[in-house]
Amino acid sequence: MLVLGIETSCDETSLALVSDDGPLLEKTALQEEVHSLFGGVVPELASREHLRLIGPLCEALFSQAGRAPRDLDAVAVARGPGLLGSLLVGLGLAKGLCLATGAPLVGVNHLHAHLLAAGIGRTIPYPALGLLVSGGHTQIWRMTSDFDFTLLGRTLDDAAGEAFDKTAKMLNLPYPGGRYIDALGRGVEPDHRLFPRPHLADPGLDFSFSGLKTAVAEHVRGNPGLRLARMPGPGEDFDPALASPGTRLACASLNWAVADTLRIKLFRAIQAFGPFSSLIVAGGVAANSRIRDMAAALAERMGLALVLPPLALCSDNGTMIAHMGLKLARAGLGHDLGLDAIPRGKKIPWDYRVLPLRESRVKDPPG
Repeated sequence: MLVLGIETSCDETSLALVSDDGPLLEKTALQEEVHSLFGGVVPELASREHLRLIGPLCEALFSQAGRAPRDLDAVAVARGPGLLGSLLVGLGLAKGLCLATGAPLVGVNHLHAHLLAAGIGRTIPYPALGLLVSGGHTQIWRMTSDFDFTLLGRTLDDAAGEAFDKTAKMLNLPYPGGRYIDALGRGVEPDHRLFPRPHLADPGLDFSFSGLKTAVAEHVRGNPGLRLARMPGPGEDFDPALASPGTRLACASLNWAVADTLRIKLFRAIQAFGPFSSLIVAGGVAANSRIRDMAAALAERMGLALVLPPLALCSDNGTMIAHMGLKLARAGLGHDLGLDAIPRGKKIPWDYRVLPLRESRVKDPPG
């Protein structure tokens, strides 16, 4: 099978082709320079950028891959959660291609696709404990198959990624700030008492990072020298030497506070809902080096296989959408053209219909 994946849930415009043999090609356009002026994603600007970029990206993808839309066996698209205007741009392209080619439409849960992206090129041992950490979501899932997800815990307010990005803004670091917090904290011994590990008094698996963000704000307010005197300009390489030792200590301590909070909640999940065969950590914040080290240590301690996506597949990308779309299409599951977009904050239904064999065009795998 050949599946096109379309990802426009936030501020990455990403399209990818995936076949039974694995990923073929991905084309992604970022919007960092547009949103860096505001220190965060502006929804209206994001949707306008998607609309401007998606057509040329689609043409370049097929041209460079040596394929044509008529070759598609399915079109997979992120239907949510995300920014409604941005999602509608991707959904519009997907429906247009399906109308033009007769390929079936497959709506994909963006969050589930992140978790399954860790299994690209390898097999996920089930049951798996999945941790999804990103700018908008911090969630713990129990996964018993590629399609069976049970939500065990979620953030009640701010996500881990938001705590990183807002801290970066306080420190006058470039946007998006999580990668710079990670870079500045790497190799620095954290102060375990500097920032709290939030919401641990609650025995459940939910998260709350708003208090941690407030604690960082108070620390920066009391130590104005932590702010970088000059933020690097667009396209300018970031030099960690611009940051003071105090700034690097604050970054290392924040990284540790977030990572250890995640560790404790994951350990509780293993005790309450195990046994598990593997641990998955996915999403944009899964690129954080201290979180990856924490996951590796926890998996080793608990005897779990650690399944991490490569760094290139941690952020939003079309490959993960195509990968999950291929799995669904091969199972004969898809949608009609009445598929709607689901914005952040609303539950995404499991509303797939079984596609007739002639419509899904499912082929037997090679060999």
